Amino acid sequence: MTRTEKLLAELIALPSVNPAFLPPRHPHAGEKNVADFLASVAASAGLEIEFQKVDFIRWGETPGEPALADGRTGSRGRWPHRKELVRSNLIARLRPRNQIRQTILLAPHLDTVGADATRFIPQRKNGRLHGRGACDTKGSVAAMLSALCELANSKSRPLETEIVFAGLVDEEHAQVGSRALVKNKFKADLAIVGEPIKLQVVIAHKGSLWLEIETRGKAAHGALPQLGKNAVHEMARIVDVLETDYAAQLRKRKHPLFGAATVNVGTISGGTQPNIVPDFCKISVDRRTLPGETDAGVRREIGALLRARKFSANISSAKLAPALPLETNHRLPLVQAFMRSVGQTKPVGVHFCCDAAILSTGGIPSVVFGPGDIAQGHTADEWISLAELERGKNLLLRFLMSLP
Repeated sequence: MTRTEKLLAELIALPSVNPAFLPPRHPHAGEKNVADFLASVAASAGLEIEFQKVDFIRWGETPGEPALADGRTGSRGRWPHRKELVRSNLIARLRPRNQIRQTILLAPHLDTVGADATRFIPQRKNGRLHGRGACDTKGSVAAMLSALCELANSKSRPLETEIVFAGLVDEEHAQVGSRALVKNKFKADLAIVGEPIKLQVVIAHKGSLWLEIETRGKAAHGALPQLGKNAVHEMARIVDVLETDYAAQLRKRKHPLFGAATVNVGTISGGTQPNIVPDFCKISVDRRTLPGETDAGVRREIGALLRARKFSANISSAKLAPALPLETNHRLPLVQAFMRSVGQTKPVGVHFCCDAAILSTGGIPSVVFGPGDIAQGHTADEWISLAELERGKNLLLRFLMSLP
């Protein structure tokens, strides 16, 4: 068993489920145990350790329901009874022997989605390690920290490059860990964000905008529906327009690395019982955005479309904060150097979004890299190839050793 595999197995055995997906005070919730363990590993390799508090996370009355930016919950504007939870990013630094000329940030996230308790028991089978977080994204955590610890004890450590490992909280929910890093004005010349993407250097990804659209009608007796106004019927027509006409418009709007923008109506609810004409209906919409699109622009676009079709509906955001698209110039010298180091000649883009876009908005050129396949992420039987895990560690180490 390699040191990287051993570290990953130990990480899987320490549940760090994002608290947004669990009831309050659940024993599997939060990243603290993982962060404390990684801090001890990093400190034993001589790295400087810091815990950066992230203390602006709020939930509404329903467990796992986030409050919106203005304090409302996602359920029809109710004001929640707020519960605060303090969490911390883990920062581990390897300073160069000489003056710092540049900084490289290694930034995987520590949280996972939920799982059955048995998924926190690491299982090695047929060259794979199974368990929650194996690829998304404790595999990147293990590869990145293992590479950094080896570098710290190597004669080839950089003389003028500072390397910082940042284990970020909350990527799976509202990315408040990366937002806190940016808020605290952390600066780097390149961020390598850990995600399971088969050891490719990704320079672009889509953004994710969640919207709630609500229609209002007039209640009436189900025996006399002509006396009311059916909000569900109105919404059904809106859904049809979004999933047909609007989706067709988006298919013509393409990015060269990952294709078209998309829209998906994910949930619908409305009315109270069959014999009452429903006076309200609500849908949630997932709109995947392209670099150059803004959340405000998309809301205006959908609003104009509905008004043009004579629909009356209210549109609001359903996320704590924007999950923006990413596009980093692949011709930047450090990006080019990293791509050459892993043997990649062409830029790559992906459909999902991650912390890289947040760091990029903070002025840090960011790419995504890590072992594992996103197709395994969030699945009931999550796993990672151990050969790929070790290769990922070695590729990172080779790049870090090449730095001045």
